[in-house]
Amino acid sequence: MKITEFLKNKKGASGIGTLIVFIAMVLVAAVAASVLINTSGFLQQKASTTGKESTEQVASGVLISGITGKVVTSDVGLLAIYLAPNAGSSAIDLAQTKVMLDYNGKSVVLGYGGKEDMSTGDSNVFSNSTGATATKYQVNILQDYDDSAVDNAVINKGDAVAILINTTAAVGGDIPERTAISGKVQPEFGAPGVISFTTPASYTTTLVELQ
Repeated sequence: MKITEFLKNKKGASGIGTLIVFIAMVLVAAVAASVLINTSGFLQQKASTTGKESTEQVASGVLISGITGKVVTSDVGLLAIYLAPNAGSSAIDLAQTKVMLDYNGKSVVLGYGGKEDMSTGDSNVFSNSTGATATKYQVNILQDYDDSAVDNAVINKGDAVAILINTTAAVGGDIPERTAISGKVQPEFGAPGVISFTTPASYTTTLVELQ
């Protein structure tokens, strides 16, 4: 038998069975395509969110521009930590910021204890320290262009504050000469400001530049 005659005698499968198989194939392909589209969309959105959060975490943070101590009686009893946001940082909520100090084998964590607006008034950062206690620090607002710090204790570009710490209450005593202090100012997110200094060999003035 020739091949052409053999093919002529063959008939293609037809009927309801073939239709069911065809529809099943279309449905499987549609479901697979839908799953792939949804998964790729979810992964793209997740990657975008993760990238944004990572950038914010890396770029944001606080910068310590200096630390001044005030000698009370004979040793340092008050600290003023001058603080500003890092360049390009998102807004920093000081109410959610912690100050951590290590001194003489003791570690303390201080939380937000209130604020004083000094941007248009008294220039002496140590003149009012009532909010600085054994567990709290006080924020003295030095510069605030948009009232974000005055209204909500939030600092952003152009703002500057001084965090006031009552070391006598916080670490259990005034800080004497030749004493190492370390710690950090840790915002809710972003890089912390590093505290690291040793007090001088002698206190010859009431105000001492420490860092």
